[in-house]
Amino acid sequence: MTHPFLDLAPLSATHFASIEDRVARLLRTQQDVVIMQGEALLPLEGAIRGTTGPGTTALNVITGPYGQTFGDWLRDCGATVIDLAVPFHTAVTAAQIRDAFAERPEIDFVSLVHAEAATGNTNPVAEIGEVVRQHGALFYLDAIASIGAEPVLPDAWGVDLCVIGAQKAMGGPAGVSAVSVSERAWARMAANPRAPRRSYLSLLDWKERWIDGGRRALLHAPAQLEMLALEACVERIEADGLDTVMARHAGAAAATRAGASALGGGLEPYVHEATDAAPVATTLRAPAGTVASELVARALASDPALPLAAGGGALAKEMIRVNHYGVDATRDVVLASLTALGAALAEKDLGVDPEAARRAAEAAWR
Repeated sequence: MTHPFLDLAPLSATHFASIEDRVARLLRTQQDVVIMQGEALLPLEGAIRGTTGPGTTALNVITGPYGQTFGDWLRDCGATVIDLAVPFHTAVTAAQIRDAFAERPEIDFVSLVHAEAATGNTNPVAEIGEVVRQHGALFYLDAIASIGAEPVLPDAWGVDLCVIGAQKAMGGPAGVSAVSVSERAWARMAANPRAPRRSYLSLLDWKERWIDGGRRALLHAPAQLEMLALEACVERIEADGLDTVMARHAGAAAATRAGASALGGGLEPYVHEATDAAPVATTLRAPAGTVASELVARALASDPALPLAAGGGALAKEMIRVNHYGVDATRDVVLASLTALGAALAEKDLGVDPEAARRAAEAAWR
């Protein structure tokens, strides 16, 4: 008995390299791109452990939970960490980064999340990158939630380590991820005696045994099905056009935000300014006197397939998340999510206007 998933010819090094090249084109980068064989936490942690240590002074920007995680990794590496935390309903500014450099000129590493799907905000990376470039620090960016939903341009923005994953706006697999690496970042790793080697976390292994070897022999057996799924999702983005895919996410975000505001019942956008709101997912503040997780459970009772979730941890009481990314970045999904949330609020005897929400969402879609 044969099976199309199990009886595939082995993925060759040439095929693997061609998928890396397509990801590089998606990022519009001339930097080396390494596809790592695991979920995006793998290159996120590997990049920090490869480039930082006791001599590092890191500015760690916290606009959501992943920024907090990066700070933990940096401290574990022995780095001196300066946390720049901003409220989760807003974004960090380039002026705040500039002020941090003025106060602590020894900063030589900056870590930032582009878009926080967990909190629904997005940060102005182009402006921040210009400030980081002027200062000369190494720039590390988590673009997992933003790639496919909004522009991600590591070369133009001066990003030295840009990590992406395919499981959100790209609509692809979670089991593989990628990182673009600048020459400055490779040099920092090579000079770091604590950089992982002969390790699953090691980017240097990929550099020395894969890239420097002409990409002719893979380090280990690749995650074949995930690699093929990554190739398929990049092909789909190429066929649709990246600008079209990003416009679809922007439309979903605008429609969700406008529809939720018009729905009533006390529901409102969690991120105050639309310019700070991420296209990948929209977060909403639950009405006073309600619990977000309970409202989400009621909404999902009507349709468990809707991309609704409560915020994580303490945010479960106050935040509702509409994850309109990938295949869910459509008018129908947005309207169905608003309808379900409206019904959940109506059960709480909160006055809602589903028709006004529909009209507002339709008008906002662009």
